[in-house]
Amino acid sequence: MKLFYYPAACSLADHIALIETGLPYGLSGIGREKKTEDGRDFLSINPKGYIPALELEDGTILTENQIILNYIAERSGKLLPEGGIARWRTLEALAFMSSEIHTNYAPFFRDFPEPEKVRAREKLKKAFAILADQMGQKQFLIADEMTIADCYLFWVLMVAPKSGVELPENLQACFDRMRVRSSVIQAFAEEGLA
Repeated sequence: MKLFYYPAACSLADHIALIETGLPYGLSGIGREKKTEDGRDFLSINPKGYIPALELEDGTILTENQIILNYIAERSGKLLPEGGIARWRTLEALAFMSSEIHTNYAPFFRDFPEPEKVRAREKLKKAFAILADQMGQKQFLIADEMTIADCYLFWVLMVAPKSGVELPENLQACFDRMRVRSSVIQAFAEEGLA
């Protein structure tokens, strides 16, 4: 498999999951001009034009963090509870972070007018409070074992300072624990972020 990524972007979640599961993978960075490291036009790989994209062994391309993370978990048999409510809570958390946190970062990534940033900050505060309540005193978001939701959670927490939103204490503690995790350290090194 090959993960198309941009350093420190949301594709970092998929990168961490690939390392955590031990699945074999390669990486291909995408430049701002939408070219791959080997010079290909990224739009010919993913017409949506954004990362992440995961190229499977047969050439099939998967896009969207939720789908790629789920594929990695299903393929490896790791990072996704096999049954029960924990499985559904993991998938629910992925959808929530995608729709309620990731999308509300747009005003800060694209320098929208301040009133839009204020609205986004309020939505982010509420979303982080919901995640903090869901996490409670657990080591990770869903349970005391890492899931694909935590791979995505790490990225949304890492980007939070750009918005000016202060993280709840338990989410900050989770971020700090994950930041020193070997998979995160490896992903940072491979993306040139270390």
